[in-house]
Amino acid sequence: MTSTKLAVEAWEALFRTQASLVRRFAEQDVWAPERGVGLREYDVLYTLTTVDGGRARLGALADAVLLPQPSLSRLVDRLVAQGLLEREPDPADRRGVVLVLTGAGRAAQREVGRRHAAAIAEALGEHLDDDDLLALRDLCRKVLCARLP
Repeated sequence: MTSTKLAVEAWEALFRTQASLVRRFAEQDVWAPERGVGLREYDVLYTLTTVDGGRARLGALADAVLLPQPSLSRLVDRLVAQGLLEREPDPADRRGVVLVLTGAGRAAQREVGRRHAAAIAEALGEHLDDDDLLALRDLCRKVLCARLP
């Protein structure tokens, strides 16, 4: 059985590391403010590149990007206004709407993504070698695959 103290220590280390890295990344000059793409906008664009056809319903997107639906709705409105996303009727449910990544949205994601990936590699590479990164990736995936409630 897992020690409660050790589990809490592991959680705190993971949580504080993630928060520290997010702050670091948010402050970096990798985003495209001229395109209206900051950290949260990038997260939405990136997430849509990982789903089939760059299409998702708002609820599914909200679960994936970990934003409350009202906040995500406002962010999506801005991305639609900028031409980075489009809304289309959901072919599976005509009452619903699907968000679709546009060509401009894909281009913005790729542009920012290259710079962000380099920043991630630099930040993690300062402290972890490839074996460490593989272990970290696999441990995080193991917890995610457990589908915690």
